[in-house]
Amino acid sequence: MRSRQLIAVTAALAAGALTLTACGSRNDTGGSADGGTTVVIGVDAPLTGDLSALGLGIKNSAELAVKQANEKKYVKGITFKFEALDDQAQASSGQQNATKLVANKDVLGVVGPLNSSVSESMQKVFDDAKLTQISPANTSPSLTQGPKWAEGQKVRTYKSYFRTATTDAIQGPFAAQYLFNKAGKKKVFVIDDKKTYGAGLAGTFKGEFTKLGGQVAGEGHIDPESKDFSAIVTQVKSSGADVVYYGGEYPAAGPLSKQIKAAGANIPLIGGDGIKDKKYVELAGATGQGDLCTSVGAPVETLPSAKEFIENYKKAGYKDDYSAYGGYAYDSAWAIIEGVKKAVEANNGKLPSDARAKVLEAVQGVSFDGVTGKVSFDEFGDATNKQLTVYKVDGDDFKTVESGTLAG
Repeated sequence: MRSRQLIAVTAALAAGALTLTACGSRNDTGGSADGGTTVVIGVDAPLTGDLSALGLGIKNSAELAVKQANEKKYVKGITFKFEALDDQAQASSGQQNATKLVANKDVLGVVGPLNSSVSESMQKVFDDAKLTQISPANTSPSLTQGPKWAEGQKVRTYKSYFRTATTDAIQGPFAAQYLFNKAGKKKVFVIDDKKTYGAGLAGTFKGEFTKLGGQVAGEGHIDPESKDFSAIVTQVKSSGADVVYYGGEYPAAGPLSKQIKAAGANIPLIGGDGIKDKKYVELAGATGQGDLCTSVGAPVETLPSAKEFIENYKKAGYKDDYSAYGGYAYDSAWAIIEGVKKAVEANNGKLPSDARAKVLEAVQGVSFDGVTGKVSFDEFGDATNKQLTVYKVDGDDFKTVESGTLAG
């Protein structure tokens, strides 16, 4: 998924700081105070700003994986530490954070970011350093398959980049198939925020919707920083569309939906995983009931594999919800932990001198049963789990409509 401003916030890192203290501090010989070897797992996400509800869920869930690896002594002789940095959904901040994480030689893997546009600024920094990056939320296909993926020219540009979320090449068409074949919507107005995630998602949706025989009643773009969408709302109202598809995130999507209904166009808005949060429901207000979204994977709450994660998350006392990407963030962190384990075991129980390269090599081949189901990566670094779910606003949250995979 997604793109905002600067400065890591101390309060958001307080829980992480406590974990670092508990795990033992780094000593001059490259070990930890308790005699083991220190490995740091980093996180980059928006911990403050409009998208912090999603970012904090990513941070907390990855931190939980690190805590549990230490409690279980999962990798013999290794003490994991955790460092979370705030990118505020801004590409420039993400790049600075990537440089900072690379500079710490104890960092052997990074979870994040949330936004595809932020990831674009980080990939080369991590790849040059052979530092594993696993995003729980990025959905832009170009991040793994190159800029010409839509033309059939799929090239993996950065071998250090992986993701546990499926891509918009699947998510957009999945939404189109649901709307046209099952919801009976035949005429759509397509809007996006012109960002990497939003424009890409809207594009893949539109392609499948028209292929199915649907009509595009109109198209337009909005500035997500503006909360007055009257110009595009007027176009929607006069278009005769029976649904609006929005490529973007909840801070703009909620007000957009509210204004469309207030103008007299009583039609649902549907978006992707970027709008799946309770904040959307708050922002859309009472008239947002019946709005829809798609999101990656199956609902975490319905998976037997997620039961332990949900219980442990509650037990840990995090005040923020794990949100849309919590399970994927936990699995991303655990994939790095599995990579470290494989690298250590292959080197007679010790961390190899070229640890980053060896962990990266190991992560490519990891395969385990995670919170979100089977976790493994294909030749592009994409998740092999391609399941998606349709949700509908019902009451104060999104409720599951159906889960499945892309047809055809």
